[in-house]
Amino acid sequence: MADRGEEPRQAAPAVTPPTAPAVVPQAPSAVVPSAASAVVPSAAPAGPAAEPPVPPARPLDAIDRDILRILQTDGRASIRSVAERVHVSRANAYARINRLVEDGVIRGFGARVDHERAGQGASAYITLKIVQNSWRTVREQLQALPGATHIALVSGDFDVLLLVHTPDNRALRELVLTRIQSIPEVLSTRTLLVFEETELGPRPDRPAELA
Repeated sequence: MADRGEEPRQAAPAVTPPTAPAVVPQAPSAVVPSAASAVVPSAAPAGPAAEPPVPPARPLDAIDRDILRILQTDGRASIRSVAERVHVSRANAYARINRLVEDGVIRGFGARVDHERAGQGASAYITLKIVQNSWRTVREQLQALPGATHIALVSGDFDVLLLVHTPDNRALRELVLTRIQSIPEVLSTRTLLVFEETELGPRPDRPAELA
């Protein structure tokens, strides 16, 4: 009998466990590969990304070198024109150019620009001394600079050689003092103004250039 002030307990109703739905086996569907199904590597830890390995280039023969000379002189040359000049079929020339691109021998097709006529009247080579083992970090930041056209890691009294083109000397000064010298890994810089420059492209009178 329940104590005074307490309500008598009632028996809890029986709980019927829910019935699990019947699982109907189905035949596995065929897996169709797609671009999205490609395995994507996980994100790398913070810091400079590791460079992907470059496969070794296949050996070049005389025809490959002739094709390179032609395309360096005129990047707009048609496959037909290239094939006729190196005396191979168009299919052969097309396959050779594709192989040169795949092997990284041809890195791209572009235009040779007269920077002064394009509004970039001030050019300079800038030498940099940087913190040891910081080349990849510095290179990534230098690549983002407006007007930077060539970056090289070198030996000697400095570590990096940078070629830049800017509209005028004031823009060049701002680039050096505001952008480059603000990079933490850059210890010192030296600016060498370019008074005149001549670009040496491939010429017919230098047949052994790519030999």
